[in-house]
Amino acid sequence: MEKPRRGRKPPAPLAPEAARERALRALGRREHSARELTRKLTHDGLDQAHASEIVGELSESGWQSDQRYAGLLTRSRIAQGYGPLRIRAELSSRGVDEALIRAALDDAEPDWLDIVRRLHDRRFNRPASTPKERASRYRYLAARGFTSSQVATVLGTVVEHDEALPPDGDDAADDAGDPS
Repeated sequence: MEKPRRGRKPPAPLAPEAARERALRALGRREHSARELTRKLTHDGLDQAHASEIVGELSESGWQSDQRYAGLLTRSRIAQGYGPLRIRAELSSRGVDEALIRAALDDAEPDWLDIVRRLHDRRFNRPASTPKERASRYRYLAARGFTSSQVATVLGTVVEHDEALPPDGDDAADDAGDPS
């Protein structure tokens, strides 16, 4: 005798009117991409064709917009300190078209170097003193979705800034007065 399986029961099929209501409630809570909304409806028991049809109707009537969703998510992630690579990957994984992603990143007009610099300064309270620390900082900033050139520029600026400071100790005072 086989034990009954535990877990979630398969959803009862949704009527198209109930599915539309469910989609509108989901959009009332937050923006969704077309793919996300379709996935939610199919997960709730609606077949793929009807889910796509309902999402298409909601898009045409202005309730759902991938362009609006991309802009909102982009601005939100920039405010959270994420870089363009991470934002692009997240939007892509949620089914947003590449042209809309590019437009959302362009419309936001962020100063990526300023964002990387502020994130670095907030996270690390002192300059990197070893190559290992520098590599760790590089990995942290790269994992946040910044390009290697953005990270290298900021870490290079930090290093140049640190080298401009006189080293601690008596040798610095002796070297400063020595004309040779």
